[in-house]
Amino acid sequence: MIDMLKRHEIQVLRRAGHSLPEVAKLAGVSVRSVQRVGDEPSVGHVDSEAERVRRRIGRPSKAEPLRSFVVSLLAKEPKLLSLEVLRRARLDGYDGGKSALYELIHSIRPKSVRLMTRFEGLPGEFTQHDFGEVDVHFLNGTKKRVHFFASRLKYSRWVEVSLVPNQQVETLTRAMVDHFAEMGGIPLLAVFDRPKTVALTWGRDGQVTEWNSTFAGVALDLGLGVELCWPHCPEQKGTVENLVKWVKGSFFKQRRFLDDEDLLSQLREWLVEVNTRRPSRATNVIPEERMRDERPRLRPLKVTPAQLALRIPITVGPTGMVLHDTHTYSMPPDSLGIPGTLYLYRGGCASWRAATRPSTVVSSALLTSPCSRSTVPSAWPPLRASGPSATCSASTCSGSAASLSST
Repeated sequence: MIDMLKRHEIQVLRRAGHSLPEVAKLAGVSVRSVQRVGDEPSVGHVDSEAERVRRRIGRPSKAEPLRSFVVSLLAKEPKLLSLEVLRRARLDGYDGGKSALYELIHSIRPKSVRLMTRFEGLPGEFTQHDFGEVDVHFLNGTKKRVHFFASRLKYSRWVEVSLVPNQQVETLTRAMVDHFAEMGGIPLLAVFDRPKTVALTWGRDGQVTEWNSTFAGVALDLGLGVELCWPHCPEQKGTVENLVKWVKGSFFKQRRFLDDEDLLSQLREWLVEVNTRRPSRATNVIPEERMRDERPRLRPLKVTPAQLALRIPITVGPTGMVLHDTHTYSMPPDSLGIPGTLYLYRGGCASWRAATRPSTVVSSALLTSPCSRSTVPSAWPPLRASGPSATCSASTCSGSAASLSST
């Protein structure tokens, strides 16, 4: 089954007006799959495993007992036609259909991979994103390791760079949305190397088998298609890695700084220079000039940086406590054992929802010290009811409060 985030990518490309063959080539699936997924309702979740259960996918194939037979046969004769494999299997006693056996052969037969290199993109087609780290030298003789997140529109070469505290999934998603806001919209696709903050596991064929659920939820909220570089193929992901090398070589390793404030000031000045004054070496055109063609093709942000909520699976433990980011929060006694989702907003505002009890919201203090604990008095205040879609927004929840919300 095509995973849910890939289905979302197909639907995004189809809504953008791409033809069936174009989407099939971009997404790496068949034209028939593109047509089928395009006719389906819009993807509303990214839980591929739950979708497999709902669709009753995964029943054992009648050809599965012949796996060892087919493996040994193709090991000796890799180019043996599937029709001949079927004939020999019939002689060996196989009485199933040919489709089941052909699928088994297709999954076993060695595949030749043709390298595809993209040299240019269309306006609004895709952005490239990656983390980097570099040792920055200050004028007082000290140095500091700095982490940064870089994004670049492929067509115009417009670039955004942000200093970040770490390379975790929350940092990636918030920096990415900040950069989209600075660019004036989002493209069809976002291209990444294969970090754990995006993809957790993938098969030998390179297809992602498990996405990072927090990142996948953000991509779904934005309506953003996601494309990953092929694993263990540095020659294919060169342009993504070159973005980080270019930022290091053009800015961080060429300059010296008084302090952190001076570093931020010079970074802002450098971004203005490379985006609005200096021609790109790849196009010989100033990015701002090509941005006039690209910005109208970008789609408006569905979620602003302040409204972005990260979805983090969470459960109230048997002791009535919730653990998040080394911080422990006490919850009402009637919420013991309830699983749900933590919606984390910028500035520390949060809400927790579950589908197994009526809508409620309970507030507690948000912790900042590592491994700290928040315990409220045993006499809980009355639960405040909220609507099915009620959440804690940045405009109504301060950075010193977290809330428990069940829907």
